[in-house]
Amino acid sequence: MRTTQSLSITLPLEMAQMVKSKVASGEYATESEVIRDGLRTLLARDAAIEKWLVEEVVPTLDEIEADPSKVMPLEEARRRLHARVDKLVDPEA
Repeated sequence: MRTTQSLSITLPLEMAQMVKSKVASGEYATESEVIRDGLRTLLARDAAIEKWLVEEVVPTLDEIEADPSKVMPLEEARRRLHARVDKLVDPEA
């Protein structure tokens, strides 16, 4: 049973040149390897985003819905952030 499938793709010239440069440099043996590595990276990024959404974003939203008093108004957050940045820039301020 075959585990690969041949595809014909079209890339912008800049991307095509990047793929060819990766092969020419010896970093990859074939253009297919470059594309496969890029797709693996895309899959890993998608998985990391999904994990972040499930493990951090959803629980935070649930917590906010359960107790809205924990939410800081935008202007207060902005004021605190500016105060922190000002201290980093000028510790004596």
